[in-house]
Order: sequence, then C-alpha cells, then structure tokens
Amino acid sequence: MKLLLASQSPRRKELLSSLGFDFEVVKIDCEEILPESIEIGEAAAYLSELKAKAFRSLTGDEVLLTADTVVAAEGQILGKPKDEDDARQMLRMLSGKTHQVYTGITIKSVDKTFTETDVADVELDEMTDEEINYYVQNYKPFDKAGSYGIQEWLGMAKITRLNGSFYTIMGLPTHLVYKILNEI
Repeated sequence: MKLLLASQSPRRKELLSSLGFDFEVVKIDCEEILPESIEIGEAAAYLSELKAKAFRSLTGDEVLLTADTVVAAEGQILGKPKDEDDARQMLRMLSGKTHQVYTGITIKSVDKTFTETDVADVELDEMTDEEINYYVQNYKPFDKAGSYGIQEWLGMAKITRLNGSFYTIMGLPTHLVYKILNEI
C-alpha cells in the first residue's frame, strides 16, 4: 500500500507518522464550501469527501487519506479565523462553555471509499481578554478551526474537561485511521 496524506497540517503528519505509517504528503486544491443546509455533524465528513473527490484518480496500491476538522458552538460552525479579531471573537464565544469538535476522515483506494466522523466535547474555562490576546498574539491560531490548538497553551491552561479523543480534537481521529488502514 502506498499511503498518500492530503494535508499540509503538521499535526496530521506527526500523528500519522506516530501511528507507524509511511506516507507521502500530496496537495489538493479544493474550494471548501459547505452547503447552507448541511447539518453540523455532517460538515467535517462532507469536506473530507470533497477533498478526496478533488484528487486525481488513484492507481494500483495507492490509498488516499483526507481529513477536515470543524468546531461547533451555539449552533454555528467555527472555521479558521480570518484575522486576529475573528480569532478573539471565536475564543470569547467558546470561553466558559462546552463545544464540539468534529473531525471527518476519508480513506479512498482504487475500489473503496470509507468516510467516518468522530466527535469530542470540549469544556473550556472562562478566559479573560488578556488571556485571549496572549494566546492569539503568541500562538497565531489562524490555521486552526475554532482558533485554538489543544496541544498548545490554551489547551493546557483552559481545557477543563474532554469527552472523546484528544487526537480527534488535534485534527486526526487516530483510532479510526488505524482501524480502517489495517482493514484495507
């Protein structure tokens, strides 16, 4: 099997490597636009499948892995922030509340496609404006859904409770990836 990871995320690369898989990183150009009527719980899988469909045809023993993570709070999907103000606004929305992190994966071979979503609940402690500013200025979370990374300062200092996989929140439900890749 020749595994292709369609992600530029350093976190996904690190996690897949830590699982013991050899892989090649590939790039997919795909507009990630959600239909307005999509259910929040289906969004990550939809985007993951969209990326897989945008990739060239697979050949021989190639297997493609795509993933997408969305954060949901108060009935809204929080994507990647546009700028510092957007990041601060998202973090204020998450402060002192529980939100959901959905990561969808698609694993595609020449003749089969598997898509799964894993969800985790994350409870954050209250954050002051100073703490939010510190995090945004020092960690620049502009490539992260919901404006934070669980593996960074905010995760260590402000997450009070998790229900679900830490790695799903980090961007790759490793338990699902491992299971599916070993079944192929």
